[in-house]
Amino acid sequence: LSMLRKLIRKGELLVCPGVYDGISLRIAQKVGFDAHYMTGYGTVASHLGLPDAGLAGYGEMVDRVRTLSRISTAPLICDGDTGYGGLLNVAHTVEGYEAAGAAAIQLEDQEFPKKCGHTPGRRVVPLQEAAARIRVAAEARRSRDFLIVARTDARTEHGLDEALRRAEAFASAGADILFVESPETEAEMERIGEALAGLPLLVNVVEGGKTPVLSRQRYVELGYQVAIFPATAFLAAGRGIESVYSHLKATGSSAGAEGELADFMDFSRTLGFERVWEFDRAHADVGER
Repeated sequence: LSMLRKLIRKGELLVCPGVYDGISLRIAQKVGFDAHYMTGYGTVASHLGLPDAGLAGYGEMVDRVRTLSRISTAPLICDGDTGYGGLLNVAHTVEGYEAAGAAAIQLEDQEFPKKCGHTPGRRVVPLQEAAARIRVAAEARRSRDFLIVARTDARTEHGLDEALRRAEAFASAGADILFVESPETEAEMERIGEALAGLPLLVNVVEGGKTPVLSRQRYVELGYQVAIFPATAFLAAGRGIESVYSHLKATGSSAGAEGELADFMDFSRTLGFERVWEFDRAHADVGER
């Protein structure tokens, strides 16, 4: 767990791709990222085929945390939504995510059921309740190296001043990383960096969302140390899958679509089949004894 804390450094940007199933995680590992982000949107969509609107519960999500943590060789930051209930539920969620192998949990101040941070209609709980979630989360973890990412969604409906006020309260409550969701301009992002310079800051990069998509160096200049890209992979996958499915529907064959497909054997190696092949070779003579 201590590895994640060591990866977060002033003047550098820890880039965390969004992973949501075994395939996306295996590919992220093949590319070689230092940390991964289990996206709630992508996890709910891939696992249940439902929108990220508070429809998945603790049991479903912690099971995915356990599955992905077992595969991941890099620290995994995991979306814990609102903690799936009251303060006792928040404590239970933190304990469960930590035991399941996550390196960090992200908790937010939305009302339950929550909604994706770059979609309309989000409402936040009162500040006192929001700060209590973070305080309880910090108390519930077994190790200080299990990090608490505190997110506020107040910017969209209540303005940046309120979002900053909440982030400061989260810092006082024991958060390790601050996450002001959905700033809409570089000027707002710069103000966040200046106002909250005491703790590591996380930027949520959603292509097509509310926050500007900038260069790595610009995020560093604005004061961020962590950048998550929750949607990049599933947006790419969605476009690619729709393209080849459309070709298949139109022609009745995958012939002519080979240029859009990964090499089958390379893909199999990415998923770990080499270990299976090695095991089979090592035990090839078992049936002959």
